[in-house]
Amino acid sequence: MSTLKVDAIENNGSPVNFTTDVQVGNGTLIREYYAQSDTPSAATNGAVWWDGPDYKIYIEGVWYILSGFTPAPAFFGPRGLFGGGGAASGNLNVISYITIATTGNTTDFGDLTHSVSTASGCSNGTRGLFVLGSPYSSIDYVSIGTAGNALDFGTLSDSRTSFAACSDGTYGVIGGGNSNSNVIDYVTIATPGNAADFGDLTLGRQDMAACSNFTRGLFGGGQTGRTNTIDYVTMATPGNATDFGDLTYAAQNPRACSNETRGVFAGGYSNSGSVIDINYVTIATTGNATDFGDLTLGRAGAGSCSNGTRGVFAGGNFTFTNIVDYITIAAPGNATDFGDLPVSTAYVGACSGG
Repeated sequence: MSTLKVDAIENNGSPVNFTTDVQVGNGTLIREYYAQSDTPSAATNGAVWWDGPDYKIYIEGVWYILSGFTPAPAFFGPRGLFGGGGAASGNLNVISYITIATTGNTTDFGDLTHSVSTASGCSNGTRGLFVLGSPYSSIDYVSIGTAGNALDFGTLSDSRTSFAACSDGTYGVIGGGNSNSNVIDYVTIATPGNAADFGDLTLGRQDMAACSNFTRGLFGGGQTGRTNTIDYVTMATPGNATDFGDLTYAAQNPRACSNETRGVFAGGYSNSGSVIDINYVTIATTGNATDFGDLTLGRAGAGSCSNGTRGVFAGGNFTFTNIVDYITIAAPGNATDFGDLPVSTAYVGACSGG
């Protein structure tokens, strides 16, 4: 067998068309990939199609689902963590965890560095961050797969509370805060240090919800007279937020989670009282939210996280509760009881990974 060595293959500036499969080592390159909701036309053997919930492969005229293979961003994971928050007995430093794919009560994980009335969380899948409210305005971190106490990570760019945090797997982005702050900060999750300025929200406010996918971070709801505004940022590119659309209701302290496609916002406190509603949006587009279903109990300030399939909402206020609900993000419908937090708590920080 002879060997042919070339420096480059060119086709007058156009793509090079190989009419048969190209073999590299013992494998074959996949020549077609589709990411769309409708069935691809004119596919050939070996084509891969992502239609939202499933990856599929095309073999001899049939699309086969790759069973059990639904990849999620690195910052989704099997374990959900909940930390801090306010309770009837005072501020808490407790961190507890669940296995999101199962149901049951939470288990003790460790403690935050401070007891706080409000917290927000995000992760890169391995490291979880808890952003602690005023007077600390500081950030703790934990290794999600290993129970233990949190360590100091750094501080926010200014002293504030009642913010919302999300992640793209690399950056943690923290928006808003008390006194109707429009500040957005960011940190590199793998590298402890103080937060840097990212940009500004379209509307300064506190008590928002946040969620994200690989690319975009969304901030929805909040208090500046209670709003239904949703903003978005491109997580990898610091800059000011852009208007995305509106929730179906105006409320402070909704909470949000997501998969790689859909962002889900739930609960809050509106002018008419505690909100039971759940909304959803498609993160990659812009537009107003659509009704998803209802929580098991209307409440504000629940901690929320996701494993890419399930979304979980834990605790909340008006009045304090320890209830944990879950939904299947790809399937609109009402939430189902999951289990309980160790203490009835509101304004809980949450993240997932492991």
